Amino acid sequence: MANLLTRIKHSIEADFHNMLDQKEQKNPLSMLNHYLRQCEQEVEKAEKLVERQSTLLDEFRRELVKARRNAEKRAGQAVLASEAGETDLYEFAKQEEVQYEERADRLSQLVDEAGLELKRLEQKHEKMKHKLKDMSLKRMELMGKENIVRAHHKMDVILEESQVRNQPFNRFDEMEKYIERLEKKVNRDYYVSSMDMKFHDLEKKTKKQDTH
Repeated sequence: MANLLTRIKHSIEADFHNMLDQKEQKNPLSMLNHYLRQCEQEVEKAEKLVERQSTLLDEFRRELVKARRNAEKRAGQAVLASEAGETDLYEFAKQEEVQYEERADRLSQLVDEAGLELKRLEQKHEKMKHKLKDMSLKRMELMGKENIVRAHHKMDVILEESQVRNQPFNRFDEMEKYIERLEKKVNRDYYVSSMDMKFHDLEKKTKKQDTH
């Protein structure tokens, strides 16, 4: 039964990876975006770990200050009890002083270790952020190149449309022909209009001469 479940699991994983491979071949940039989102999530998780380590370090430091302060307090109390001849109070104060000093020594060691680990985590986190930034820039570069390829392909299709579709003119040729026809029509209309104006002026001039 266990072997059967293992085979089923491996089969499902293989199908899943095969699906991802096919998707990657169809739309590589989409898969790259997916991978980058996963990396961003990992960087965010690492940042939370760094913040947690920093919080622990602060707590260790506070406890260290408290332990040293209590050790000094008990040391002073031990001197006071010794001078007053209070043996029980002296023994209690000395025991407490020793315990606080041992705790302070242990906390001092923890502070050093936690501080060292925090530096390591911060360095790794910075390295992860730099790698993520580099990958983001690489994605932008690839997107730019893909856009250039798509743009050139689209323009080539438009410019070579006559060959692809066996048409006598492509869109730009049609536009040029249309502009030429429009220009001829405008010029012709302008010429006719100017001639009409000349005839009108001539008729007015002739009428004036007849009148005189």
